[in-house]
Amino acid sequence: MQSNDARLLLHAVVPTLATGALAAVVSAVVAGGTGAVGAVVGTALVVLVMGAGLAVLQHTARNYPQLFQMMGLLLYSVQILLVAVFLLTFKDTTLFDTKAFAFTLLGATLVWIAAQTRGHMKAKILYVDPDSADAKKAETAGSPT
Repeated sequence: MQSNDARLLLHAVVPTLATGALAAVVSAVVAGGTGAVGAVVGTALVVLVMGAGLAVLQHTARNYPQLFQMMGLLLYSVQILLVAVFLLTFKDTTLFDTKAFAFTLLGATLVWIAAQTRGHMKAKILYVDPDSADAKKAETAGSPT
């Protein structure tokens, strides 16, 4: 993982975990221990699914740039399906409060997306290789004789 990839991941994970901790405290006050467990499970699901998606997308961008857009669309579809499978599996559970889980899942996902967007906008990632532009200019800099 390149340093800017790790930085982007860190910029998304930290606010999401902070949101999850806040949601766990609020859920514990409102719904008790099962609410706190639901908030922790929701936060963990967001961090795992979105973190894995970011890692796969960065790998694809580095190795197969021509597939980047298609992979992004496929990846988001798979993420939605994974969360849907989790929701269907645990829809009648008594292990955690499902409302606390749902609100935390929604909130943590929105925070992840906002933090990832902010991190990407603040990152100084070059989209043009300056070395190739200098080499091209040097090739064409002679007199046309």
